[in-house]
Amino acid sequence: MYPLDDLLVIDFTRALAGPYCSLMLGDMGARVIKVETPRGGDDTRGWAPPFFGPESAYFVSANRNKESITVDLKHPDGIRIIHELLARADVLVENFRPGVMDRLGLGYAAMHQRYPKLIYCSISGFGQDGPLREKVGYDLILQGMGGLMGVTGDEGGPPMKVGIPVADICAGMFGAYGVLAALHARARTGRGQWVDAALFDGQIAWMTHAASAFFATGNNPRRMGARHATIVPYQTFRTRDGHINVAVGSQHIWNRFAPLVVPELSADARFATNPDRVRNRDALLPILEARFLHRTTAEWASLLEEAAVPNGPIYRMSDIFADPQSIHREMKVTLPHATAGKVTVTGVPVKLSETPGAVRLAAPALGQHTEEILGELGYDAAGISRLRADGAI
Repeated sequence: MYPLDDLLVIDFTRALAGPYCSLMLGDMGARVIKVETPRGGDDTRGWAPPFFGPESAYFVSANRNKESITVDLKHPDGIRIIHELLARADVLVENFRPGVMDRLGLGYAAMHQRYPKLIYCSISGFGQDGPLREKVGYDLILQGMGGLMGVTGDEGGPPMKVGIPVADICAGMFGAYGVLAALHARARTGRGQWVDAALFDGQIAWMTHAASAFFATGNNPRRMGARHATIVPYQTFRTRDGHINVAVGSQHIWNRFAPLVVPELSADARFATNPDRVRNRDALLPILEARFLHRTTAEWASLLEEAAVPNGPIYRMSDIFADPQSIHREMKVTLPHATAGKVTVTGVPVKLSETPGAVRLAAPALGQHTEEILGELGYDAAGISRLRADGAI
């Protein structure tokens, strides 16, 4: 048993924000049928190299636990197939620009009237209403407009985006969260509703304490590199042979950290409390930075761990997936693929004790399940051949 294995999700998403939402539902057991155009499918099938065999590694990463059906949404028979699927479905997920689904005859108002129990999830750059609703919203654009790049990068340096598309992933996660909340509400009301998740809103929500600091002071937070605005020391330090992250997140930790790293400053009133250290960071940090250059990363890690001071290395991908904790938590999964032989993806990040999710299916080849799904809808081989010849699938 999987926690969502009684749900059918019809997935019109492409790129990353939408597919990440449906991936999360699929990881917990929902049956996800990904609707793709017969002419190329999801754009990310072409976002390569690298490849697994003939398949884009990017596409493989975001589309596990899904089936693929190819349908022409502009063909009358294609639309008929979609309605046959939606009549059975619990959830629809899409991430077209606002208005596109309406022009296809598949917008929320029409679908809610026809399928009142359907949960309809729309993920977009700026949301389904407001003056920017139709503005194209790629991850880079939203990392900038949502505030993330305004607080990321070296002090005095240019804005810096995060190394992975976190605005996309954030919106996908909030979309899945909204779907589950709407499903819970449907269990009580019997009615579906519209889940409207935006990259813009998600990035603003992620501002949390940075936004709160702005509300409290009226001052824009500044970029501080790997340093923390309100905790000192809490940053990356260069060592003799690399780098190490150190997080002195409480006074108790400072009381263990200082005698180990800077014993001569343990009784210095300038650094007695965290507010003192924040006010006097420009005096403290050069001393710490010089001290950390005296030992290797491994030596510091051993000393800090023994003193119960939170610390950690800066991992590359090869380090992450060789770490015994990552292996124990099954955060790398290899499974068979229809055209690539085998593919490897990240594992399920949320562990449920009684009904855990699982990576069950590799990302599908384009249209891999078309005939199987149409067969479930009652189409015979001759009917499927006719649909294919007519260009509906």
